[in-house]
Amino acid sequence: MALLTILDAINQALDQKMNEDSRVVVYGEDAGYEGGVFRVTAGLQKKYGEDRVFDTPIAEAAITGSAIGMAINGLIPVAEIQFDGFVFPGYTEIVTHMARYRNRTRGGYGLPLVVRFPVGGGIRALEHHSESIETLLGHIPGLKVVIPSTPYDAKGLMISAIEDPDPVIFMEPKRIYRAGKQEVPEEMYRIPIGKAKVVKEGTDVTVVAWGAMIRETEKALKLLEDENISVELIDLRSINPIDEETIINSVKKTGRFIVVQEAVKTYGPGAELISLVNEKAFLYLEAAPARATGFDITVPLAKGEMYHFVSPERIAHEIKRTVQF
Repeated sequence: MALLTILDAINQALDQKMNEDSRVVVYGEDAGYEGGVFRVTAGLQKKYGEDRVFDTPIAEAAITGSAIGMAINGLIPVAEIQFDGFVFPGYTEIVTHMARYRNRTRGGYGLPLVVRFPVGGGIRALEHHSESIETLLGHIPGLKVVIPSTPYDAKGLMISAIEDPDPVIFMEPKRIYRAGKQEVPEEMYRIPIGKAKVVKEGTDVTVVAWGAMIRETEKALKLLEDENISVELIDLRSINPIDEETIINSVKKTGRFIVVQEAVKTYGPGAELISLVNEKAFLYLEAAPARATGFDITVPLAKGEMYHFVSPERIAHEIKRTVQF
């Protein structure tokens, strides 16, 4: 076991898969020589050479489009988009070709590739650097979308993503890249895509979150330690596919449901999850499902961004309100 950050864990996963399988290539804007803006791919070019770890022009459509071509021709590309807000120039290739290839070939061929990028705010960055866009990708048939919240999950999910026969969008919450360390096995292991994790068991209310919001929710639970409220906290891990079984079983036990998401409220993943609970566990509910989300605004710049994000206090308030319904 080694104590790793999320950043370190992703780097280790990439390193181990590249060492095991010569088809794996890593590339993106500054992903080679510099090791990426956050240094997630640091050291890989020196170890594996410029043919397998390389920089690209500032051209996201070319990055995502070339990943499709590489995968068709036998490689397993791991393509980095430098920031979440820069995905949009490459979105056409992702939606019109990458996500459709399995269907287009009537199940005959998949595209084993990963598109990874830092996501969310919390680092006081510029415009287009703090977006939570999981809805825009989780909505697309043919894509798997994952967001880890811990170093252990980051490594296991990345290895599963690289080994998946179809495209995986791997979102990395940038504000927790170096937020803490966790013991991570040296050997390779896999976490199934589409399997949520029960972080904490409880009996009064089910709270589902993912990515950086897991840490904020855990802080909220500390604020509620004197309230005698038993919270079951679930880390969704996978935006698509959703682990319906874990969520529904939990709600049937607790009778209450809350979603915490950094993304803006309207049409967000929280709405989908609440619909799921209403459809499959309605008769078990003792209160209306609730959401603690970002506001329906563009993410503010540095001085204002923390007012936009979901605070532990807001989460704690929503939990108390729902339990006391």
